[in-house]
Amino acid sequence: MVLFVYLGLFTWNIRTGYVDNLASHTGLELTRWVLTPGRWAWSRLSEFWERYVYFVGIRQENETLRAELARAQDELVRTREQASLAERLTSLLLIQPPPEWNREAARVIAHRLGPNAALETFVIDKGSRGGVDVNTPVVTPEGLVGRVLRNSLSASTVIMVTDPNSKIPVVSQKSRTQGILAGRGPGQGMILQYVSLSAPIEDGETLVTTGLEGIFPQGLPVARVSLVSREGASLFLNVQAQPLFDASRLEEVALLRKAPPPKPEEPEDGLPDTSTKRPKGAAERKGEVKKRGRNEPPEARQPEAPKKKRGDGQ
Repeated sequence: MVLFVYLGLFTWNIRTGYVDNLASHTGLELTRWVLTPGRWAWSRLSEFWERYVYFVGIRQENETLRAELARAQDELVRTREQASLAERLTSLLLIQPPPEWNREAARVIAHRLGPNAALETFVIDKGSRGGVDVNTPVVTPEGLVGRVLRNSLSASTVIMVTDPNSKIPVVSQKSRTQGILAGRGPGQGMILQYVSLSAPIEDGETLVTTGLEGIFPQGLPVARVSLVSREGASLFLNVQAQPLFDASRLEEVALLRKAPPPKPEEPEDGLPDTSTKRPKGAAERKGEVKKRGRNEPPEARQPEAPKKKRGDGQ
């Protein structure tokens, strides 16, 4: 029975080709239904992989760019800091020291400020090994800051003009009023002491050093007058002043040191000149006169006066 059916279908398929067409279409449809999900999955997998590789590359590129940006920002900060340092050092170079004084830069390495500080001081990185002595003046482009209070081999403590222990003879630039400028402590400014009631000092005048104490050069700006008033029965004016510098922004300062005296000139052979001349005595001068008289021609000699006898003139 099966054989008859098979032979019948085979014969019918040879005549019509229907079975072949049906099988071909069915196989293609089955192939399509099988391959389409696989192709879709493959395309999605390929797309995911491409995106993954792309995002990994983007992430690595972003990390590289972030690192480069951080380095550039650090370099910018360092460059700005170096530019600021160069500007501050250039301003120190613009300080013109008085005659017979030398200028030397120093860096502030520690501060001691505030209401709880015993002294208004700061520490610099120069000491006795660098030629810094006690009472060495310390200045900025604005004016006088203070003086060296004590020193070690490689560091020194500077007491500022605003400290209560600081007393500086000053004179006002305009009215030439003299007084003693004393500090009043943190945030209190300074006061000009012993100014007579008739002094013509005014607000806004600049106070400069007189140089009378022998520590500071003459003419260094110290402070600016902020208030002039009379107080009750006081014999002196109440003159208040403010420093010209900002203590909280001190980073570099300049030290003023007296220049050493010039060395005496030495002979060309490098030996000291010991041929010092001493004043001639009377005997030496008399010998020179006799020698000069013997060397003169006879006609140029003066006739000698006749010697007096003991009996003459009596």
